[in-house]
Amino acid sequence: MRLDNYQTDGFYDEMFDESGSPRSRADVLASRLSALSDGELVRRQKAADLTLLNMGITFAVYGHEAGTEKVWPFDIVPRIVDGSEFEMIQRGLRQRIFALNLFIDDVYNEQRILKDGVVPSELVFSASCYLKQCVGLKPPGGVWCHVVGTDLVRDGDGKFYVLEDNLRCPSGVSYVIENREVMKRTFPQIFGGLRIQPVEDYPERLLETLQHVAPPNTQSPNVVVLTPGIYNSAYFEHSFLAQQMGVELVEGSDLVVSDGYVCMRTTRGLQRVDVIYRRIDDTFLDPQSFRPDSTLGVPGLMDVYRKGRVTLANAPGTGVADDKAVYAYVPRIIKYYLGEDPILNNVPTRICSEPEDLQYVLHNLSQLVIKPTNESGGYGIVIGPRASSEELAKCADQIRANPRNYIAQPVLALSRVPTIVDDHLEGRHVDLRPYMLYGKDIFVLPGGLTRVALRKGSLIVNSSQGGGSKDTWVLA
Repeated sequence: MRLDNYQTDGFYDEMFDESGSPRSRADVLASRLSALSDGELVRRQKAADLTLLNMGITFAVYGHEAGTEKVWPFDIVPRIVDGSEFEMIQRGLRQRIFALNLFIDDVYNEQRILKDGVVPSELVFSASCYLKQCVGLKPPGGVWCHVVGTDLVRDGDGKFYVLEDNLRCPSGVSYVIENREVMKRTFPQIFGGLRIQPVEDYPERLLETLQHVAPPNTQSPNVVVLTPGIYNSAYFEHSFLAQQMGVELVEGSDLVVSDGYVCMRTTRGLQRVDVIYRRIDDTFLDPQSFRPDSTLGVPGLMDVYRKGRVTLANAPGTGVADDKAVYAYVPRIIKYYLGEDPILNNVPTRICSEPEDLQYVLHNLSQLVIKPTNESGGYGIVIGPRASSEELAKCADQIRANPRNYIAQPVLALSRVPTIVDDHLEGRHVDLRPYMLYGKDIFVLPGGLTRVALRKGSLIVNSSQGGGSKDTWVLA
């Protein structure tokens, strides 16, 4: 396959440098791609697509006119991250999650960081994911965020930056595992002689983490995965992880509070549940504590949780730390609790609730990326340089009406990786979501979910917005 006409177009390309030569971490892969006969890579891609279809690996897009369920979009050319570089990422993520866990615990208990004025109280208390019902809570082992997915981007300078943290119910890890499985099935020879760190043991490590954070003195903890049901966009992942861990997949109606404990209805009667890996939003967990109209949760669950008789992973209330306005304060949070500078830097962020930042944003809308602080999935984002004057005017009105709900960041020149387009390779922008497990210690899965913007020139990588994914290789 010819690679000599591949264009980097002035972006940081993760396989080729500015001169068009393969980077050292990717030279073996580049030579193997070059050795393929014409059409071979496209045939392998079609085989991968068919495998994904036959394996039933799907995701859902709400409101999509062609129906909700879609086959997972996957590009067969892997993304390579150097082992020493990922070691730095691991250290940075461990530092970040450790500090954010201390922050969440502090915010719902002593509130030292608020009293000391390091993070504005009003910013925290006005966050939509701050839950008064969680004040005074002490989760087992002091761990609030057991499963975390943090989004990283590589800018034009070649360095990784943290784009956002996901501390509630981060999704996508099942696709990390399945992407590797599909690669092994359809393109096994591409792995030959390369030492690539494994991802297949994630479900085993997840189960160990969940068992470790069970209520004290629990023998052989009974773990379940709580799903909203088959119509949720991540239902494939819920069922996949439950099956891989060898635990029950349950809906709220399968659980009941009995004699002060959470129990699962079975054909042999009620069975006590010790740990719930919940994949439903906080406010749907318990209609007696949160939304009274919720049919997804378990009435009385929060009372059992407060008494320390069941563990919820992640703990309710963790969303206060992935509010995009709070994100801007994470460097200060790390300094406050750990006395350290961040190993991984944030993307420079303007907080529209701060008057000086607000004026700057309103005067420079056409050069910035505007994000709602509480949306996810790429929804609500306005990319200034690509927006019409009408869209910018509407955005300005929305910001003025509710400054707390918006942040602004510079437009990043996201790194690109070679991606199959028709019968050749073109550069497409990517991000990276590594996954962390916080139990006895903090484990970072080597690699993570590389999401790729499949549309030419697009910077939006979310699958709900037309993005796809790649297998991510961390070299040992």
